[in-house]
Amino acid sequence: MDKVLANIEEEVNYLTQKLDSLKKEIGKVIIGQEDTVEQLLITFLAGGHALLEGVPGLAKTLMIRTLSECIDLQFKRIQFTPDLMPSDIIGTEILEEDHSTGKKFFKFNKGPIFANIVLADEINRTPPKTQAALLEAMQEFEVTYSGTTYTLDRPFFILATQNPIEQSGTFPLPEAQLDRFLFYIKIGYPNETDETNILKNTTGVKKETLQQVISGDDILRLQYLVREVPISDDLIRFVSKVVRATRPETTTNDYVKEWVSWGAGPRAGQAMILTAKARALLQGRLSVTLEDINHVALPVLRHRIIVNFRAEAENINSDCVTKQLLKTIMPSIKKS
Repeated sequence: MDKVLANIEEEVNYLTQKLDSLKKEIGKVIIGQEDTVEQLLITFLAGGHALLEGVPGLAKTLMIRTLSECIDLQFKRIQFTPDLMPSDIIGTEILEEDHSTGKKFFKFNKGPIFANIVLADEINRTPPKTQAALLEAMQEFEVTYSGTTYTLDRPFFILATQNPIEQSGTFPLPEAQLDRFLFYIKIGYPNETDETNILKNTTGVKKETLQQVISGDDILRLQYLVREVPISDDLIRFVSKVVRATRPETTTNDYVKEWVSWGAGPRAGQAMILTAKARALLQGRLSVTLEDINHVALPVLRHRIIVNFRAEAENINSDCVTKQLLKTIMPSIKKS
């Protein structure tokens, strides 16, 4: 038994060193944004998808492209526009001819969704009909076209960017689509020091050369190890309490009944536990702490708690609700 644990610890140390190298490579191009990079890596380790939101010019696309260049996986970028069609994402059948027999036949020409890392750039610039082309791939890791189902290669990640929905020319993502994103990451403006370094490093002739430091097999192994990370029953009950408390029909919290239209479903609890495990492993630990859960609660619940018009009028968003819930429920877990 001790030998098995030693082998596991050795493997974890080896893989976490690769993750450290990955962060250093990303840091060659992306200045600051440490929390955002960490959340992207947590998404990878947990085997989910991420939605990044921020105003134009905050390096959302550059961050994802840089990450993909450091990983030995196939990368495709889809620029979402109002005239984009589902077939532009999934693929389409084309008519071909067998030169030996002269017979014509239809062949499925795979679209950009058939990659390991897919950048859905400005996803809310296209109507919901086209956005829905991603639903099956995100949940089932497969694509169905003309009655035939095609399995996607693993690992598979969709990293989407969007501009704030208040901006013109955007289409809000349906709740069913939002729920399939493991993390909803909001990117803010850099601080003064980071912005000065960005201006200094991006206006000259020097260009950083990135190295591929981690493979797809490493990512798959890390995803397996994440699920092996233990979590106490008390912390699982804490996650369950938080998620259940977001639902106005069953909660005992008056502010949730006052501000929330729809609460989070069971998928939110699964996401919170998996991402907390991933964060623990990312930091080289083999156990989940309360801090891990608190750290992932906002990006997990941000798009799964739908506030009502009254909350919006009072500038109350889902983050405010989550913070209040954590503050309310936290004493019970500490006492136990």
